[in-house]
Amino acid sequence: MTYEEKTISSEYKFRGKLINVRVDVVDTVDGTTSIREIVEHPDGVAILALKPDGSVVMEKQFRKAMEEDVFELPAGKVDPGEDPEIAALRELREETGYRAGKIRYLTRALPSVGFSKEVVHLYLCTELTAGETDLDESEAIDLEEFHIDTLYEMVLRGDIVDAKSQITILMVKGLIDRGELADYLTE
Repeated sequence: MTYEEKTISSEYKFRGKLINVRVDVVDTVDGTTSIREIVEHPDGVAILALKPDGSVVMEKQFRKAMEEDVFELPAGKVDPGEDPEIAALRELREETGYRAGKIRYLTRALPSVGFSKEVVHLYLCTELTAGETDLDESEAIDLEEFHIDTLYEMVLRGDIVDAKSQITILMVKGLIDRGELADYLTE
């Protein structure tokens, strides 16, 4: 049985450039109250850029929160009022230099539903045209390409730990295995 908690009070404890943190007092199923700490973060996008030969553009960058280099798909935040699909095409171009002739919405992912409102929209981009990157001055990204089958195995081995990348790689591999991209792939 589920129970929809009602908010009794809400107070912002931190307002930042990228996130806000608020504390909600809610009623609970047992008739008492409890505290919920909620992180508000802009929605994001992640993009699997698939070439006809089955190769995928990946990024490696240092992620301060984890204190390590993370191997992931191109991704970024959705600007206020921006359509997620436009954000996906923008982030793909800025971070990889590629433009997509076709974009397909796969699903939304909720990375941390216990405390965060963030939604990440996952996309498949095909019919790619190479170009120049346009990184933010503070970004340092290494681009690498791997075949989708190799990425799939890397997810299964635990070599790719970024959740949005794992989900997107598994979804696209499933589409390929079901034959839904047979007209596009040349392998």
